[in-house]
Amino acid sequence: MKKLLVTGSSGLIGSEVVRYFDKMGWEILGIDNNMRADFFGPKGDTRWAQSRLDAECQNFRHVELDIRNRQDVLDLFEKERPDYICHTAAQPSHDLAASRPFDDFDVNAVGTLNLLEAARRFCAESPFAHMSTNKVYGDRPNTLNLSENDDRYDFADAKYFDGITEEFPIDQSKHSLFGASKVAADIMVQEYGRYFNMPTCALRGGCLTGPNHSGVELHGFLSYLIKVNLVEDEYTIFGYKGKQVRDNIHSYDVARFIHHFFETPRVGEVYNIGGGRDNSTSILEAFKRIEGISGKAMRYKYSETNRIGDHICYISDLSKMKAHYPGWDITKNLQTVFEEIAESWEKRLVKA
Repeated sequence: MKKLLVTGSSGLIGSEVVRYFDKMGWEILGIDNNMRADFFGPKGDTRWAQSRLDAECQNFRHVELDIRNRQDVLDLFEKERPDYICHTAAQPSHDLAASRPFDDFDVNAVGTLNLLEAARRFCAESPFAHMSTNKVYGDRPNTLNLSENDDRYDFADAKYFDGITEEFPIDQSKHSLFGASKVAADIMVQEYGRYFNMPTCALRGGCLTGPNHSGVELHGFLSYLIKVNLVEDEYTIFGYKGKQVRDNIHSYDVARFIHHFFETPRVGEVYNIGGGRDNSTSILEAFKRIEGISGKAMRYKYSETNRIGDHICYISDLSKMKAHYPGWDITKNLQTVFEEIAESWEKRLVKA
C-alpha cells in the first residue's frame, strides 16, 4: 500500500488531499496540531475537519505534531518513510504575520526546511509537493498596466491576458512578512530538488477554496465572503474599490494536480496553480454571484486602506501546468465553487 504523509491535514487543501487519496486506498498520515485556532481564534478551529476525516476515511491516521519541532519531524520520517509527501501546513495570513513574525517564519520557512531535510535523510526519492503562494511575487503584479472596468480591474496588455507565468520576477517588491517567509520556503523546495536531485515542486497558489474551508476575515477570501452573506453580516472591502481580482481554484482540482505530479514527478519545479481567467472574480462580482445564489443582499462597508502587499489583479497562467501534465485541467467552474461553499456553510451554520 502506498503511504502518503500530509501536513496541515485538517486544513482546506490538506483535508481534500486526504479524502482524494483515501478513496484510492492509500495509507495516509495526517500531521496537524490545529495551530489555525491559535492564529485565528475559535472561528479558525479545524478540529471539526479532523473529526470528519477520522470518521469517514478508512486509511487515515492523525498525527499530532508541530512541524517547527525538528526532532519530532525527523523521528517521524525515520519511522514512517513515506512514499509521497504533500506539505500544506502554513501560517496563511499576510496580515497576521506582521504581528507574529517569529511564528510566521518558524512555521512557513523553518517548518518547510525541517520536512525537506527529513525527507532527504530518510526518503529522498519520495515526491514532495509543497503548497506555496502567489504572494512570492510580492506586489510586483501591481506594476503591470491595468484597465479599470465597471466591476473589476484587468490586465491591459495582451501579453498577460492568460495571467501571470512562473517567469514573473519575485525580487524588488513588497511581499508582506508572510510572502517573504513563503519565498524562503519556496526557494528551499526548489533548492532541495536541484541541489540534491529530489522530486520536489512548489505550487504557487492563487485563491485556493472549496466547501471545507474555515474562512475567516484574515484568510479565506471566498469562503469568508460567502459566509458573511449567508449570515447577513457586514463585509469590509479593503481598498481598490472592490474591483481587485482573484482567480479561484477548488481544492479538489489542487488534489488532482498533486496526484499527477506524484505519478510523474519532476525535479525542483514551480507551478502557478489557480483557477485561471475563467474562474476569476472581483469582490464586486463575487457579491453579485452569491446574492444570486442566496437571494440575500450583500451588506458591506468600504475602507480606503488596502492590505499591504495585496494584489490589484492576479490571474494564474495555467499554461505550464497543462503542458507538463496534459491530463490535468480545471473541473470545477466558478459557479460550482460558489454553490458548494454556500451549501457547506449552510450545513455548518445550522449545526452551530
